[in-house]
Amino acid sequence: MEWQPIEDLPEDWHKWANAELPPLVTVWNEQADRLRSSGEFKTFMERLRREIAIETGIIERLYTLDRGITRLLIEQGINESLIPHGATDRPVRQVVALIKDQEAAVEGLFDFVGGQRTLSTFYMKQLHQLLTQNQDSTEALVPSTGQILRIDLIRGDWKKQPNNPMRADGTIHEYCPPEQVASEMDRLIALHHQHQECNVPPEIEAAWLHHRFTQIHPFQDGNGRLARCLASLVFIQAGWFPLAVTRDDRAVYIQASEQADMGDLSGLVKLFSKNQKQAFIRSLGLSEQILSESRRAKIVIESIADKLKQTQSVNRQRQKVEKYAKILADIAGNRLEEVVAEIQVALQNLLNEVAVFPVIAPDDGSKSHYHRYQLVETAKQLNYYANIRNYHNWLQLVIDGQFSTMILVSFHALGYEYRGILVVSACAYHRYESEGGERNIDDIQPLTDSPFQFSYADEEDSLKERFKQWLEEVIVNGLEYWHNSI
Repeated sequence: MEWQPIEDLPEDWHKWANAELPPLVTVWNEQADRLRSSGEFKTFMERLRREIAIETGIIERLYTLDRGITRLLIEQGINESLIPHGATDRPVRQVVALIKDQEAAVEGLFDFVGGQRTLSTFYMKQLHQLLTQNQDSTEALVPSTGQILRIDLIRGDWKKQPNNPMRADGTIHEYCPPEQVASEMDRLIALHHQHQECNVPPEIEAAWLHHRFTQIHPFQDGNGRLARCLASLVFIQAGWFPLAVTRDDRAVYIQASEQADMGDLSGLVKLFSKNQKQAFIRSLGLSEQILSESRRAKIVIESIADKLKQTQSVNRQRQKVEKYAKILADIAGNRLEEVVAEIQVALQNLLNEVAVFPVIAPDDGSKSHYHRYQLVETAKQLNYYANIRNYHNWLQLVIDGQFSTMILVSFHALGYEYRGILVVSACAYHRYESEGGERNIDDIQPLTDSPFQFSYADEEDSLKERFKQWLEEVIVNGLEYWHNSI
C-alpha cells in the first residue's frame, strides 16, 4: 500500500459515536470521587496498568508470556522471581525490564494529564524514550535481498531510514518517508487539537489519533506501543480508562487497523468503545459496597467481610495449586518408574551390584518433614527461601551401589508467606554410612539453575508440558551426576 498523507476525520464522523458510553459515563461521574478514594479501586487500577504493560509487548511480539504467569504478575506485581524458567522466550530480566518501562509509560500518562499539559511532538519523543529505554536494537529489512538484520535502535527521535514492512504476500506497506515525518507529525498534532476544541467523542478521537499516528510510523520501532499510549492519553484526559488491548484482541485489532487503512475507522472505534465499556462496568461493580458505607460500624463489618472473602480466596487458590502439585507429582512418579525400568534393562547383568528404585512420600503427609536439610541447602544455592511449613511433598530415585546416589524432587511453598505459589526443586547427593553406623550426606548439588515455579493461575495443560520439559532436564542431569561419581 502506497503512502498517503494523513487525513482529517470525515464530515460524517458522528455515525461512529457509541450510544452506550454516555449513560455509563454519567453514572461513573456521579460516583467517581468516592470510588477513586477506595483501596479496592486503587488495586483495580494498579492491575489494569500491569495488564496493559504486559500485553502491549506481547501484541508486538517483543516476548511471549504464559497466561497463568501473566495473571500472577497482574495480581502480585512485576517481579522477576514470579516468572519461572520456560514461561517466556526471552531472558527473564530483559522481559521484566521491558514490562516495567511500559508500566512507567502508562503511569506517566496520568502525570501528564494531571499536569494539564497538551500533546506535542516533544512529549511523544519523551514517551518513546521511556518506552524503549531497555530496548537496544530492532529488526531492519534489506529490500534488495529480503534479509532481516538487527540494528541499533534510535530512541526518542524520528526515524532516519524507511521502516516499511513486507506483507505475507510479498507486497510492501509504505509508511511516511523519513523526510516528511516532522511536517506530518506537526499536522497530526494540529488536527488533534482542533478535534479537542470540537469535542469529538473520546472513542472516536482515540481511534483517529492511534491510526493516523501508525500511518506515519515516525519512530524506527515502538510505534504500536506508542500509538496505544496516545489512545490511552485521550481516554485519560476525558476521565476514562487507559486502553487495554490484549493478545485475545490481536486478530480483531489488526483487522480493524487494516480497515482503517482503507478509510473506515468504525472497527477501531468499536473495539476501543467495547474496551472502555468493560472498564466502566468493572469499576462500577466495585462501587456497590463503597457507596453504601454510611456508618463506622458498617465500615468495620464490611472490612471484616472483605478479610473473610480474601481468606476464602486464598484457600481456594491453595486448593487449586495443591491439586496441580499432586498432578505434577504423579507425572514425576510415573517418569521415575520408567527411568528405573530403563536402568534395569541396561544393567540387567549388574543388578546384584546396583539396586535402583523410587521412593515416594505417602499421601497422608506423615513424612513431609523428611529431607529438610537437603532441601534447605539446595534452596540456599538457588537463592530463594524454601517454605515446608505449609506444604511439602517429595519423591526420590535411589541408586544403591558402593555408596548411594540420591535424586530428590521436592514440592514446597515459595517465600515466608504462602500465597498460592509452589516450587519444585531437584538435587542430587551422596549418602554413606560412617564407621559408627551413622548415615551422612555429602555433595548436595542442584540439578537445575532454578526451581520450577507454578501457581493457582496456571493453565493445567501448559503447566504439565512445562513441567515435563523441566523434569527431563532434572533426570538427565541426575544421571550425569551418578555417572560422574562412578
